[in-house]
Amino acid sequence: MGTETLAISSGRMFRYAFGSLLLLAGTALLVAQGLSWLSLEPRLLRALQGGSICALGTALGAVPVLVIRQMPVAVSDTLLGFGAGVMLAATAFSLVVPGIAAAQDLGLSAWGSSGLICAGIMLGAFVLFLVDRKISGGSPELLVGTSEHPVIAPRIWLFVFAIIAHNIPEGMAVGVSAGGGMPDADGLAMGIALQDVPEGLVIALVLAGAGMSRVKAFLIGAASGLVEPVFALLCAWLVSLAQVLLPLGLALAAGAMLLVVTHEVIPESRRNGHDKLASLGLCIGFCLMMVMDTALA
Repeated sequence: MGTETLAISSGRMFRYAFGSLLLLAGTALLVAQGLSWLSLEPRLLRALQGGSICALGTALGAVPVLVIRQMPVAVSDTLLGFGAGVMLAATAFSLVVPGIAAAQDLGLSAWGSSGLICAGIMLGAFVLFLVDRKISGGSPELLVGTSEHPVIAPRIWLFVFAIIAHNIPEGMAVGVSAGGGMPDADGLAMGIALQDVPEGLVIALVLAGAGMSRVKAFLIGAASGLVEPVFALLCAWLVSLAQVLLPLGLALAAGAMLLVVTHEVIPESRRNGHDKLASLGLCIGFCLMMVMDTALA
């Protein structure tokens, strides 16, 4: 009886995942058709299309959570380590290095560019520290969940928020490159979309491993990339202003990422005694995101 129930459940989850893929594909076609009908200025349309591709990459990455059953603690800790590695590499190669380059493009010296990025990193870390204190200081009664509605630990939500914060400057980069008429704007959007696939997967799997239903985890993971087309369009419209704000925005996201990864995610991944698995996951995640940032961007 148990085997039959498991087969039925697995078949249902597979249909959910397959249906989600079809839904995403259909949505992408509808969005592409709808964008072609918009009477936007060509550069704005290009930015919106690039941001939408990035959001689709995040949504595709979240799909596997629909067919993966409840994860053992060791697997969850490994995935937390993997997510930490992804975010550390993204901080270095997607945020800090491009931020310094963007600051230098504005005419700042090497020292001035580094100083601006350092200030932004510290400010981003401080802002997230205040958010952490606000969330962690909630009433204990509000942290009691049920089997139907489990409470997700604040550190998990901070991890999710950090990834979303990382998506904002990515959307800005897409908007600035498209709004500025850069010839490699489309390639940049595709590279960012590829980077967003593991980010959507990490968000969904971490939330599912923390007790959230797989459907809700998928929806949140898929929705985490929606900030990218919004900021891509906004920054393409305000391209001259966005060029000034881009290095600071990249630095703010980098600071937030560094704080949440080192203060919350890495300690959480090692809390249950799976230190070696967590470290292995971190190295794999770092290498994967480094390759995507440097070879595919």
